[in-house]
Amino acid sequence: MDEDSNDHIDHINDHNHHIHPQLENNRLSIFQKISFSVGHVFNDLCAAFWFTYLLIYMHSVNGFSSRTAGTLMLIGQIADGLATPFVGIECDRHLDWFICNYGRRKCWHFIGTICVFFSFPFLFNHCFDCENSTENAQIVYYSAFIIIFQFGWASVQISHLSLIPDLTPVSSERIELNAYRYACTVFANITIYLMMLFVLDFNDKIHPNGSSQIGPSDDDTFRIVSFIVIIIGFVFSAIFHIGTREKPNRSVYEEDDYSDSDAIVTKIRPMNWRNWFQQSQFYIVALLYMGTRLTINLTQVYVPNYLQETLRLPKKSIAYIPLVTYTSGFLSSFIMKYVNGKLGKKMTFFLGTIIAISACVWIYFGNDTNFKSYGIFAVSILIGVSSSTMLITSLAITNDLIGKNTASGAFVFGAMSFVDKVSNGLAIMIIEYFKPCRSHSKIGCQYYRDILMFVCSGATVICIISLAMLSTQKIGRLTKRPIHDYQSRNPPDFFTNLTISTSPSRQSSSSSGRSSMIEDGQSSLLKPLLGESN
Repeated sequence: MDEDSNDHIDHINDHNHHIHPQLENNRLSIFQKISFSVGHVFNDLCAAFWFTYLLIYMHSVNGFSSRTAGTLMLIGQIADGLATPFVGIECDRHLDWFICNYGRRKCWHFIGTICVFFSFPFLFNHCFDCENSTENAQIVYYSAFIIIFQFGWASVQISHLSLIPDLTPVSSERIELNAYRYACTVFANITIYLMMLFVLDFNDKIHPNGSSQIGPSDDDTFRIVSFIVIIIGFVFSAIFHIGTREKPNRSVYEEDDYSDSDAIVTKIRPMNWRNWFQQSQFYIVALLYMGTRLTINLTQVYVPNYLQETLRLPKKSIAYIPLVTYTSGFLSSFIMKYVNGKLGKKMTFFLGTIIAISACVWIYFGNDTNFKSYGIFAVSILIGVSSSTMLITSLAITNDLIGKNTASGAFVFGAMSFVDKVSNGLAIMIIEYFKPCRSHSKIGCQYYRDILMFVCSGATVICIISLAMLSTQKIGRLTKRPIHDYQSRNPPDFFTNLTISTSPSRQSSSSSGRSSMIEDGQSSLLKPLLGESN
């Protein structure tokens, strides 16, 4: 080996030694992780209340028909679905019109928080000055607040999700942030169900001769809890804005060749939102995310109806059964990082789907006294564990898809959420439209049991099909990437985005070889450090 080659390799070794400490210095502190994680608590509180209790509130308290309640849910989901890609595209832009130095993601988070704060309480209160109007007139009233609420909810969701790849380039930390985020989601759900349990129990003591089922007399319960939600949510949103610092956006560079005197630096043009439509993985991951959200959300929406109208359990069951579900999900979220590290993301997700289908099958065959007394709690635990596993892992897979393309990360999450929201809204509308039995009929309605079995497990099958399509692919390895080469005497000073050749002859390598290296989307020097696992 000649002297020039030895000098070249010595320089690379020196370069490598600088990468490790830089990654260590960029790791997030526990305070930063917690501050980020609580940024979605307001959304989670509202979502838990919205999905779990909107249909019951509109059916049983407001006295609306199933179709009207389903229509309101559909309006909300479509509004959310349309808002998410818009917010995703705008959230990826540099803002020149609103506190530029504050951060583009955090600006949208703030806007969304204000919208949710001022609209959410109206959804669980009687129509102000119009409660004696027709159902169609009240649909217009509620729809106005639902649209404002869903726009705000989408703004918070997309801005918060798209911060994850911005905050850290390390895959294990991204999984950890998703796990903390989901733990906060479960905490929010547990808080909702504890409040509902407490307020329902308090109302039963005040009205001992009241109905054992949810009815118009329970309107105060929903009103009180909705006001508590916006107070708690606003406090957690303030903690997020104080404790989270959004990093400035920067270009992505990969170096094809490096020497003491010269360097050829390849600048990868950031993927814009149009480029994602050329990626097959974008559609497959969207299908997987849609199936995950359908499984989780439809279960959350219809378990309370199943408890009230199929099993005919006391009205407090709509609080303590979901509480068991989310407590089990909360506990299982803490081992997600370990399980993902041992089994890999794909195998962990598949395990979650098997648990979800097992819970659906048990619901279908369980209808005796023992099931109502004990079995329903076991099913709730299975639902909690499967939901936690599938959601955390699907978000981690989405983050892997984005990879270094954080400039358009908000659009990716917006597109995923669009498919999720519209599919959920249509599913709920169709389910309510074809409901064959009336609420609170003396004969138990088996309709919701069948929905949980066939529709929810069918959504889980969609997840398994998409996972099978991804089984032989490296998630995040995209196809054609736009690049631009230019000469520079000094390489970029951020080493996490560099790929350096160990041979001077690399300078004369073909452009096709260079493109294949770029398609990997991950630095060859960083692979052993990040421990990527699919």
